[in-house]
Formats: sequence, C-alpha cells, structure tokens
Amino acid sequence: MDPGGASPRCRLLLAVCWVVAAGTAAEAEVLPPPSNLEYSFIQICTLNWTWSPPENISSSCDLEYSSDIVIGEVPQDKREWSKSRFRVTDMFLNEEMRFKVRSECKHNNASKPSRWVETSLPPKGIPGTAAVDLSCVWHNLEYMVCTWRPGENASSDTNYTLFYWFDGLKKHKKCSNYSVHQGIFGCIFNLTFPKVTNTYPAISILIRDDSEEIRPVCASKNPTTLVKPATPRQVTLSKINDEIHVEWSQSDTFPKNCLFYEVEYHNGDLDTAPIIKVENTSMSIPSVDPNSKYTFKVRANPKPECYSSKLYSDWSEEKSIGEKTDSTFYVVLIIAIPLIVAVSTIILLVYLKRLKILILPPIPDPREILKRMFGEQNEDSQSCAKDDSLNAYDRLIKEEEIHSLILTETPEYANSEKEN
Repeated sequence: MDPGGASPRCRLLLAVCWVVAAGTAAEAEVLPPPSNLEYSFIQICTLNWTWSPPENISSSCDLEYSSDIVIGEVPQDKREWSKSRFRVTDMFLNEEMRFKVRSECKHNNASKPSRWVETSLPPKGIPGTAAVDLSCVWHNLEYMVCTWRPGENASSDTNYTLFYWFDGLKKHKKCSNYSVHQGIFGCIFNLTFPKVTNTYPAISILIRDDSEEIRPVCASKNPTTLVKPATPRQVTLSKINDEIHVEWSQSDTFPKNCLFYEVEYHNGDLDTAPIIKVENTSMSIPSVDPNSKYTFKVRANPKPECYSSKLYSDWSEEKSIGEKTDSTFYVVLIIAIPLIVAVSTIILLVYLKRLKILILPPIPDPREILKRMFGEQNEDSQSCAKDDSLNAYDRLIKEEEIHSLILTETPEYANSEKEN
C-alpha cells in the first residue's frame, strides 16, 4: 500500500471524529435554572421555599432539584435532592439566610446541571440586640423552662417575648409566665403529649421584642434531648436482719420502662459512696454492718431507647438508717473527765483550807495578847492626859477672855453713874 495514499484517509477519519465529538458536546448543553424562587412563612421560625421548573425541558429528562442553605456566607451542608418544587426549613433571623436551588436531569449525561439560583432573607433590627444563650429544659414531660440572656447592645428596658409552636398546634402560642433573676430571663409553659407517643415534634421558639430595633431570634429544639425527670419521691428504708431495702415512687408522666435510677449510699465509717444503677424502683444492700449508719439518695435518668436526653433529675432528700457509734462523744469524755477532776481538786483544796481554819483556829500567843493589852492602856492614859491638858488650856483661855470683858465694861459703868 502506498503510504502517500493513506494520509488523506487518516485526515478524513480525524475529521469525522471531530464532527461527532462536536455534535455530542453540542447536545450536552446546560439546563436552564428553576424560576420564580420565593419564600413564605408557615409558622414562627418556619419557611417554605418554592420555585417553578425550568422551561423547555425534554420529556425524557428525569428532573430533580438540589437545594442548599447558606447562613452568614457559611454553607450549612444541608443539600437535598428532590423532585418536589418546595422545601420547608427552619428560619434564622439573627443572620442573613440565603437559599439556593438548581435543576438537573438525573441518569442522563446528555445535559449538565443548571446554575444556582438563590434568594436571601436579611436580618432585622440592630446587631447585638437579639437574645443569646437560649437554653430549654423539659421538666418531667410536663412543662418546659427556657432561659436566655439579653443581647450586649440591648437596652435595660427591653421586654423580650417568647412564642412557641410545634406540629399539632393550630397556631403559635405566647409564653406568659416570665421571670428575671440576676439579668437572666426565663419563661415557663406547659408542654405535654400522650404517653403512647413514640415520636415528638420539634419545638420552634421565637424570642423578640415589640420594638423593631430588637433583632428577633429563632431556634428549633428537639424535646427528647431536653427531658429532665422529676426528683424521685417517697424514698423509704427498711432493715431486715443484715439487709437494707430501699424503695421509691415512680413518676406518673413517663411511659413504663423509660427511666433508670442511680442509688448512692454512704456508710458512715467509710469515705467512699458507691452508686448502683437499677431499672426498678427498689433495691437491696446485703450484709450491712449493724453498728454503722447508712445514708441513701436516688436520682432518675431517661433511657436512651426512649429519649436522647442525658439530663439527670435532682438527687432526692437523703434518708438514713442505723446507728453510728459516735467516737466524738468518747473523745470529749476522755478530755473532760481529767479536766473536771483537776478543777474539782483545786476547789476542794481551797475549801479544805478554809474549813481547817474554821475547825482548828490558830492558838494566840499570850505575849502578844499582853503586849496589845498594855499597849492599849498606855495609849489610853496618854490620850487622857493629853485631853486634860487641852481642856485646862481651853479653860484658862476662856477665863482670860471673861476677865478682859469685865475690865472693859467697868469704866463705862462708872461714867454712867457720874452723869446721873
């Protein structure tokens, strides 16, 4: 075969392949995107996104839609594929929320997915005014307690209001039992379901203020993760021989076999406090020390097959049984007895000394008696002599005064007689 004749054939073959490839590429065109993307509010914190199918789609196209959510420029990785032309999502009011969707022909390589089409829901209110640290607890399947703190930019007179809704309510409800303690807001509302319920709907919670300046906040809570049982009540202890029996009452609001219990007991002579897990409402401790005091308390926790909550109830009031030998009494007694004996001895010695003086008074010395007697007489005689001399002197002075008075009055009397 002439090599020079083969060259036109190769060129022709290459041209044919290029035409086929170009035709195939032309057929694999990009699908048009969905149209009329919009949202509507179903209930509080719940949005319904809807869109229309792309136009001029081949009937052989198995059309599906891919959608995703972006919160504050961060994709939430919640992409879903569906043939439906709507999607219900939770609402995020504290940040900008964007929803995007595109169309694609599944199981068909003749076309490429369309471009993304998106719309957004901008936040309202002043940043930093929304409620923060929202926390809710479902107490004993009877009522829910939600607490939150005010936003850092919220004014002191901000009046937050809580609304809640779940599937089964015709209309959202407003919480009315509010409280404020040390800057923490709280609200309590009743929340009950039939005991036979195996699944529980999500609880949508909206916290906002009547002022448009306060940014609202939404949250969706799975109630099964918030369950906190009530504290076990009517804890009773009984002792039979060397065994202690513990029993308590079961909550009426929980389905049967949906709680397990922890029993902590403490032996007064030991520092450890063992915890025993039981599924019933009673237990026994064998081989107890008859001379020790035992203290018990009980708490409840939901079983994981019923609820996803890891919250324990509060501990019950402690109950005790048995008598513990109080060594402190003996220590005090050992210290007190010698002290009492010592004090009593001192008091007795002082008392005996006084008693000895009363019973056996000291014998006086005769010489001292005579000395005191004569000494007193001398003092009396000297005192008398002194008194006599003083009296004589006084009499002498008085007589001189009388004589001088007589002498003074006599001339005057003589003169008066001469005049007469």
